[in-house]
Amino acid sequence: MARPLDVLPKAHLHLHFSGSMRHSTLLELAERDGIPLPDALVEEWPPELSAADEKGWFRFQRLYDVARSVLRTEADVRRLVREAAEDDAREGGRWLEIQVDPSGYAARFGGITAFTDLVLDAVASASRETGIGMAVVIAANRTRHPMDARTLARLATQYAGRGVVGFGLSNDERRGVTAEFAPAFRIAERAGLLLAPHGGELRGADNIRACLDDLGADRLGHGVRSAEDPALLERIASSGVTLEVCPVSNVALGVYSDLTSVPLPQLLAGGARVALGADDPLLFGSRLEGQYATMRAAHGLSDETLAELARMSFRGSRAPSDVVERAMKDIDAWLGVSNQPASR
Repeated sequence: MARPLDVLPKAHLHLHFSGSMRHSTLLELAERDGIPLPDALVEEWPPELSAADEKGWFRFQRLYDVARSVLRTEADVRRLVREAAEDDAREGGRWLEIQVDPSGYAARFGGITAFTDLVLDAVASASRETGIGMAVVIAANRTRHPMDARTLARLATQYAGRGVVGFGLSNDERRGVTAEFAPAFRIAERAGLLLAPHGGELRGADNIRACLDDLGADRLGHGVRSAEDPALLERIASSGVTLEVCPVSNVALGVYSDLTSVPLPQLLAGGARVALGADDPLLFGSRLEGQYATMRAAHGLSDETLAELARMSFRGSRAPSDVVERAMKDIDAWLGVSNQPASR
């Protein structure tokens, strides 16, 4: 009998802030403030999406922006963070690095610094309440000017060691020139922050190499298309770069036609370190446990392989050593006992 995935200890390294929201919370907050929601976020949820062209990505981004608009109060922000922690903890999560671009919330919450303070306080409270370790990755938006990214990198450095563990670059990777964001990543690097740009989902090997060469990526948001280039995959494996693979979102956005086409076996066979992530559960309808479940079903993954995926998620994280050591022991226990939950 296959071991239960909800008690397999996991680290979650690819979860966007507003995209982590529960669908029920979105509906409740929108009703409270009379915010109209498109059918794709109500009766037709989860929405049918595609990022095959600019129009498809625009629709995806519009839905994300609508979801973000329901966050009106500090209590809303705290609720989102707490519920994200609760959801991960319920599914075996021990560590969560949630990614946020403070500039997207600054106008409503008193600026990027005030909003970052709010998020970090909410993260600390949620961690105490749920028992799951949490940290923040501040991410710039590649559709904006690279100078904005430098501002966010400097913001991230102010909180290095105080809840912020990394710096990223998100949004449509077909936009902007990756190399132009290098100065922002050097600012973050000097502060010892983990460097985690998106790359290798909507674009292939060329942008992955740019993320490695120009940005010095320690992790790649997605990176799944490195499977198309054996030499690149070998480089990723030898350098220890972690790929934050989000299978359900890859299929939802049209990168792959179905879950069996997501090249997770090829990545693992090539020696890559892979951490499964949920990306935006609000838009894709699947949380962390679902990524493990769908890959188990699509590729017939053994429990030993699933356990190794869980181990790699911790190895690629910035979780404290005691959290990692305890998780590794409990992953071994999960393998040893099929029907008994691992200790928290």
